[in-house]
Amino acid sequence: MAWDEWEQLKTAAAERSATGMQLNHIPPDPGSGGTGDLVVNQDDLGAVGHDAHTLFEDLRVGADIAGAGADKEGAGTTQQAAASLQSHGFTSGGALKTTVDVWTSQLKTVLQACAHISDHLDFSKKLHAEDDAKIGAVLLADNGSALPVSEISKYFR
Repeated sequence: MAWDEWEQLKTAAAERSATGMQLNHIPPDPGSGGTGDLVVNQDDLGAVGHDAHTLFEDLRVGADIAGAGADKEGAGTTQQAAASLQSHGFTSGGALKTTVDVWTSQLKTVLQACAHISDHLDFSKKLHAEDDAKIGAVLLADNGSALPVSEISKYFR
């Protein structure tokens, strides 16, 4: 990237910032008829939560390809190789052990993040479903039928 290109990008970013750029809003697309508001459906939350859970399971099982022992400390074949190399005076044993320790630590961090995302989205989906049920119960007429639009609009004034 040329220096003048970098300066142009910085200037463009400063101009966007000065115009009040919002991260939770996009400008409406004139041809789409959309409002530009951020919309998330429960199905979207469930799909992302499911993907995070699937990633968690796939990583938990498959990321331990070297037998580093992500589930059992020191039980993997790579850990055993590192210990054997160290006991025979090879400096590569210490480096291999460090590599396994860093890999295992980072793997656990990613697994924890996937679990957190999955759990949070499952919780959000459940909470929003409960909120929808409460709102639906409030918006029923005394006889249990749906309220007319004229009555519902009173809630938004």
